[in-house]
Amino acid sequence: MQQLLQSHFGFSEFRPGQEQVVTAILNGQSAAAIFPTGSGKSLCYQLPALCLPHLTLVVSPLLALIQDQINFLKSKGIAAASIDSAQSREEANDVMRGVRTGEIKILMISVERLNNERFRQFIAEVAISLLVVDEAHCISEWGHNFRPDYLKLPRYQQELNISQTLLLTATATPKVIQDMGSKFGILPENVILTGFYRPNLHLAVKGVRSNEKIDVLSHWLQSRLNSSGIIYVTLQQTAEQVAAQLSARGIAAKAYHAGMSSDVRQSIQHEFMSGGQGIIVATIAFGMGIDKSDIRFVVHYDLPKSIENYAQEIGRAGRDGGESDCLVLANGDNLSTLENFVYGDTPEPSGIAVVLKEIKKAASNSTGSANPQWEIVLNSLSNQSNIRPLSLKTLLVYLELLNIIKPTYSYFAEYKFKFLIPEAEVVEYFKEERRDFIRALFSTADRAKIWSSVNFDALNQHYASDRQRVLKAINYLDEKGMIELQSKQMTQVYQVLDSQFDEQALTVTLSSRFSDKEVSEVARINELVALFTSTQCLSRQLAHYFADEQMIQDCGVCSACRGEPAIFPPALYVKPLNEYDFHQVCSAAVVKLGTACTPVLLTRFLCGLTTPMFTKLKMRSCPGFAQFEKYRFADVKSWATTNLPGMAML
Repeated sequence: MQQLLQSHFGFSEFRPGQEQVVTAILNGQSAAAIFPTGSGKSLCYQLPALCLPHLTLVVSPLLALIQDQINFLKSKGIAAASIDSAQSREEANDVMRGVRTGEIKILMISVERLNNERFRQFIAEVAISLLVVDEAHCISEWGHNFRPDYLKLPRYQQELNISQTLLLTATATPKVIQDMGSKFGILPENVILTGFYRPNLHLAVKGVRSNEKIDVLSHWLQSRLNSSGIIYVTLQQTAEQVAAQLSARGIAAKAYHAGMSSDVRQSIQHEFMSGGQGIIVATIAFGMGIDKSDIRFVVHYDLPKSIENYAQEIGRAGRDGGESDCLVLANGDNLSTLENFVYGDTPEPSGIAVVLKEIKKAASNSTGSANPQWEIVLNSLSNQSNIRPLSLKTLLVYLELLNIIKPTYSYFAEYKFKFLIPEAEVVEYFKEERRDFIRALFSTADRAKIWSSVNFDALNQHYASDRQRVLKAINYLDEKGMIELQSKQMTQVYQVLDSQFDEQALTVTLSSRFSDKEVSEVARINELVALFTSTQCLSRQLAHYFADEQMIQDCGVCSACRGEPAIFPPALYVKPLNEYDFHQVCSAAVVKLGTACTPVLLTRFLCGLTTPMFTKLKMRSCPGFAQFEKYRFADVKSWATTNLPGMAML
């Protein structure tokens, strides 16, 4: 291990925790590395990958994070690659060839890649030594970035016969740590925590009125103009505004957010990484995968979403060990915005009922079958039920946990191909039975001028063959450059385990579960406010929140320790809701929504929250949209509930 550490990575010794994790992996055990941001979690799989006999498969939540890791590994002479949607067909095929031959030791993918039938068919044929789950807190419903697709990873581990798993995260509470470990059967002694506290980060929270923020920030930056730093904001338009205001004051700052084109974002990121641009004003779209060691400050111009998000974002500062400042400009003005994001994700009972009816319908259409199946296209079901796609995925996971449905497989409903060499040449490439099969595959395809679509049913009538053989054949032809293959319309197939459920009772149960999650998320915001307004040591509270019991003394340098606890200024005045004319504000929306209009749906409209139905009806252009975005969701809902019945009678 020491030799590899020196020869490949240029380090003479391990950082805290690394050697324990690497040893566990090389001893054939699974492990979890819970280290602070920038503490070298990645080495815990990179070094073992050089020793393990087969592929190391790394699942990561973000493309930028994957690309950053690939570049680092290649710079160290380690054969690593990724498969992602940004690649050309030729690039993806080259990677697959490298994986098959064993030339590539580390393959990095997003968790969504495992929903791809073609990819699963390919990876099932590859021997895998280690599954690495980056940002592993995403697997826990109690984590701050819960992603339902992560819940499928234990099943994929079993299906792909991967004997070992390594979980990596920087931000996990005790509850999340226990949840992660149990899902992958990791022994408690192989869960390695190195402590959360980093003494080089100086935390400060300052209560500032919204209209004074830019003045306070400009003054604070004057002594830091030659340093690299990130200023985090909540909204894209705020990023543009703050960057422009700072530039007007002679402080060179650039905005960065997901609304920009990919080329512009990459250019700004490159400038920042190379030192050409010192200050970035960004939404949280900027940060994941940013491995710049000399970031000297992180400012939160708006409140972060949660303590976990705050910890992750300040963790990007001072990775070189140098002194770094982390400032929050705090007030309660955007608390309503943060809360409203939570309410926007909660499905209405009527939407849940639509999904349950579809399950019953699928089961009744499979009368006589021992294993009735339910096929869905996520976006279509999202539009039909008016439930956001991520919330719909969560609902489907809840139904799995209640043993109502069981995921079996997913597939693309359509496979299209066009010939890159004459069809006759492709057929003649094969001999005997294989030639007959390929000829039947082509002859039964649905033909258009250039593209043809595989017709599985027609093929099966003329030439008995299972779906997997067809997929293997068309993927092979694609890899060989004989055809160009395209696949679309992802269809997920579930087995209906229980179709005798009580629709009404189950709707109430599921609605209650989402309500509990809603309460939990709002409580998370309140925990954040409690931390920032506390008179106790900020660093010590943060460490304990993340299961670090090693910090038993106050840091002495945070704003609370210095006797400067944050006091939130009084909230901005907003006109009482009962002084608004309900008919004047809401009539256009009520008419446009028609019979679908409910107090909750109207509240989402008034608070500026989007739903699939709003997109379809173009509600953003309707008068009144987002008029009450500064108000609390619960207050607007109460106002709408009181007034809507009276309007319906007019």
